[in-house]
Amino acid sequence: MPAVDRVALAQACVAALRSSCRWRMLPGMRVLLQRVTRARVSVDGREVAAIDGGFLALVGVGPDDTSATAARLAAKCATLRVFADERGLMNRAVGDVGGAVLAVSQFTLYADTRRGNRPSFTGAATPELAERLYEEFVAGVRAAGVPVATGVFGAHMKVELANDGPVTILLEA
Repeated sequence: MPAVDRVALAQACVAALRSSCRWRMLPGMRVLLQRVTRARVSVDGREVAAIDGGFLALVGVGPDDTSATAARLAAKCATLRVFADERGLMNRAVGDVGGAVLAVSQFTLYADTRRGNRPSFTGAATPELAERLYEEFVAGVRAAGVPVATGVFGAHMKVELANDGPVTILLEA
């Protein structure tokens, strides 16, 4: 019987795990879009941003996300056709209806509740990476011609909204 190379065996096991379904569940950037007739964000009792209609975009960033991920989801947000046309069908994008996006950073989109009753947020990106990619997402939506208002990254925010539909869609990288 040949000798077993334990290092090679361990590396093969890790590679197999990474390619398995469970490892593919590692978090990628997530944007939870809510179609709204109005939305606003306040910090310490002071309104910092508001829109009259469009999307409230809750933006979460994972540790392996990149600028390309932020750009792809920004483009999807700007072009997603979930607003009514003249026949009442969802055929228009947010910019087509004169809407705007209120973008709010949201690391809690990475809550892992599989064990216990206290969520773990270890699947979220570091604050430095998250802030950079959140800002790139905002810039990408603006570059697509859609007005964007923002919350305050890292602040404790109060978000008020009037859901329209309701239409709520999760975009994932």
